[in-house]
Amino acid sequence: MDIFLLILSAYLLGSIPSALWIGKVFYNTDVREHGSGNLGATNTFRVLGKTAGLIVTIIDILKGTAAVLITFIPFFSSTGIHPLFIGFFAVIGHIFPIFAKFKGGKAVATSGGVLLGYNWPIFIIVLLTFLLALKMTKMVSLSSMIVAVVGFVYCIAYYVWTGDFYLMIVVGLMGIFIFYRHRANIGRIKAGTEPKVKWL
Repeated sequence: MDIFLLILSAYLLGSIPSALWIGKVFYNTDVREHGSGNLGATNTFRVLGKTAGLIVTIIDILKGTAAVLITFIPFFSSTGIHPLFIGFFAVIGHIFPIFAKFKGGKAVATSGGVLLGYNWPIFIIVLLTFLLALKMTKMVSLSSMIVAVVGFVYCIAYYVWTGDFYLMIVVGLMGIFIFYRHRANIGRIKAGTEPKVKWL
């Protein structure tokens, strides 16, 4: 029962549709009806601007972080389940949010938040990689997929060094989700029609 409550809590945290709620409450705008229609930070930046986009990014990151950290609450700490697996359910919640008809974002920020909660130095490495890739490519989608690959390769090396098998597996799974959610973007990148950011 404790494990079920952990999984449910993580899923519900991940399901918080920050882009939708912030858009409706503060901008009277449903971001699903504009831009790419995606409930994520990138579309929020595009539709609502930098301030809203940054707030949504931070909230989406913290959803993953909170899901990992709740496993350390004394009530749940005796379950023995690995924090990364609980964090992974926040990623699933972000992609398939119960509060937004199961149509959510692409899981990049929330996946990063899981890493932040579990091993913050790896999160910093991933974040810097993303910013560098974004600076070079001007495409959030491509930068996200680059980070997914680099993060997985790094976690393989980290596994060889520390034996952290679970980190390697969960980061690999999150990477698969990221590529799957960006499949339409991959087509646009190939066609040369993928939008580029103008603020960096």
